Amino acid sequence: MSGPRYRFAPSPTGFFHVGGARTALWNWALANSQGGTFVLRIEDTDEARNRPEWTQGIIDALAWIGIHSDDPHFEGPYFQSHYAEQHVAAAQRLFEAGHAYYCDMTAADIEARNKAEGTQGYQGWSRDRGLGPGPGHVLRFKVPAGSTVVHDLVRGDVVFDNALIEDFVLLRGNGSPMFLLANVVDDMAMEISHVVRAEEHLPNTPKQQLIWQALGHEPPVWAHVPVLVNEARKKLSKRRDKVALEMYRDEGYLADAMSNYLMTLGWAPKGGVEIQPWQQMQADFRLEDVNHSSAFFDLKKLAAFNGEYIRALSPEEFLEACRPWLFAPDAPFPADRFDEQTFLAMAPVIQPRATTLAEAPGVVDFLFLESPLFTDDALAKASAAPSAIDVLRDTVAAFEALGEWSAETLKTAFEGVAAAHELKPGKAQTPVRVAVTGRTVGPPLFESLQFLGRDETLRRLRVLEGLIG
Repeated sequence: MSGPRYRFAPSPTGFFHVGGARTALWNWALANSQGGTFVLRIEDTDEARNRPEWTQGIIDALAWIGIHSDDPHFEGPYFQSHYAEQHVAAAQRLFEAGHAYYCDMTAADIEARNKAEGTQGYQGWSRDRGLGPGPGHVLRFKVPAGSTVVHDLVRGDVVFDNALIEDFVLLRGNGSPMFLLANVVDDMAMEISHVVRAEEHLPNTPKQQLIWQALGHEPPVWAHVPVLVNEARKKLSKRRDKVALEMYRDEGYLADAMSNYLMTLGWAPKGGVEIQPWQQMQADFRLEDVNHSSAFFDLKKLAAFNGEYIRALSPEEFLEACRPWLFAPDAPFPADRFDEQTFLAMAPVIQPRATTLAEAPGVVDFLFLESPLFTDDALAKASAAPSAIDVLRDTVAAFEALGEWSAETLKTAFEGVAAAHELKPGKAQTPVRVAVTGRTVGPPLFESLQFLGRDETLRRLRVLEGLIG
C-alpha cells in the first residue's frame, strides 16, 4: 500500500500498557486517514521477554481497541530478532566508512580513567587506537562535532549539543547489536516514514538520527508524544498503577469507550466534544495538535466515558456485551436460572447506573436466585429502619390488593404505606429493598419488583418479616 508508513514497535512484556495503546491508536488513525500503512514490529531481542503468548497478547489487545491484523492498512507482525544479520552488516558498513571504531575498554577501565582525569562518561579514548574486532571489543559510533537538530512534529526543533553525546555502543563485546542500531536498521528496511512514540525516547533520537545519516538515509519524520501520568502527576508505572489494557477489558470496559478515551489523552477533538465516533476522531487527528504536556490518565473520567457508551447501547447490545460476565463461572447465580427477557426488560434501568459491564450480574442477581443473599449489614439496617416490621406487613397487604402489577401501581401503593407511617418513601424503602434484593442499594425498587413478579415479591417480604420480627 502506498502512502506514509507508521510503525508501532512494542516489547513483549506480559501485558499491554495503556500508554502503548494510546500511541498505537494515534499511529493507526494517521495511517488510515492518510491512506498509509501501520507496521507492527515486535522488539523481541531480549530473550527474557520473548514468549509467543506475550506477542499474541499484544495482537489480541490491539484487535480489542480496533487495530485488526486483517485490515489492509495493517502489516506485520515483524520480529526484530529475525534481522540480526542485517543489524551486524550495517554496523560493519559504519565501521568501514569511518563512522565507528572498536574499543576494548571495560566499565572498570572507563571508571578508572575518569577518576584519574577528573572526567565523566566515555571520552572517546579508543577513537584513534586503530583497534579491530576481537573478544570483548565493542563497536562505538563516532559522534561528530557540532549539534544535531531533531525536527519534531509535536515539539518543534529540538537541538542537541553533540559534545554531550558520548560515543555510544553499536555492537556489544559479544557481537550482538544494541537496540539503537537495530531500531534504525529495521526502520530503514521497512521503509518507515514516520516514527510516532512517547517522549521518553526523545533522548535517543539524536543518536538514531546520526545513524540514519551515517548510513546515507534521510531520517523519518519524528513525533514524540506526551507520556501518561497518574493523579500524582508521576509517569504511569506497572509497579504502582493499573496500566494493563487487558485488565480494563476484563473488568468490563467497552473497547470503543477505551479507544475514545485514549485518543483524547494529549489531544482534544474539534469543538471540545470528547465523546466521538472513531471515524470522526480518525479524520480530525493531527500530530501538530498534540499537547506538549504529560496527559493525566484519569480513572474517574475513563469510567464516565464507559458509562456513556454503556447507556448508548440498545438492550440487546447490552445483553450481548454482558454475556461473558453473566455466564462466567463465578457469576452470582446459576446459568440455568438466567432469563434473557427479564434481563432485557431490566436493561434500561441498569444501564444508566452501570460503570462497567462486570457490574451487571451483581445488580440483577436477585432476579435469578431462589432467595436473596442477605448481608449482615443489610439485615441490620433493615431491622433498624423506622417501623420496619409494620412497613413490611402493610406493604404485603397493599401489594396483595393491587389489580395491576406494574412499577407505577407499586410505587403509588407503597407511597400510601409510607404516608400512613409518616415516613418519606425513601426512608421507608430500606426493609422492602433488603427483602427482595438482599442489599440496601440497587436498581430502581419498583421496576425491580415488577420484574420479580407478584408471588415472589410477596414471598420475600414475608420471609424478611419473619427474620426480623
